[in-house]
Amino acid sequence: MTDPNYRDLKLLGTHAALPESPDVAVLERVPNPHPGDTYLVRFTAPEFTTLCPVTGQPDFAHLVIDYAPGGFLIESKSLKLFLGSFRNHGNFHEDCTIGIAKRVIAAIAPTWLRIGGYWYPRGGMPIDVFWQTGAPPQGLWLPDPGVQPYRGRG
Repeated sequence: MTDPNYRDLKLLGTHAALPESPDVAVLERVPNPHPGDTYLVRFTAPEFTTLCPVTGQPDFAHLVIDYAPGGFLIESKSLKLFLGSFRNHGNFHEDCTIGIAKRVIAAIAPTWLRIGGYWYPRGGMPIDVFWQTGAPPQGLWLPDPGVQPYRGRG
């Protein structure tokens, strides 16, 4: 990479192993090329997995992360590795969902962020978790998250 804006990236363009846990995963950022504009960035992770911290059984979710960037964007490969690091880590649905949002906020300080964790049923009951930092910025186009209420989500 010759652009000095990207010289600090360690994961993009290299082989990177899945981090052992979310605590050691690194979220990288890049400068926002349109810092004066109000726009939405959406990441979807339809195959997010983690473990129940009590039983060790797998839990599955469809995550939708929306944010209005401030000065930085989240680098997508580092986000993918961060989300993958939950695969062998035990957390309750609420902790995973809110914890992911807070890590993204710590990494990039977006103008606004919301996350939807659409969790598949365990014990016959889906648990969906939604959180946002406040009201969306004036003029932000905010499309529907695109995930249907549970009826065999897929």
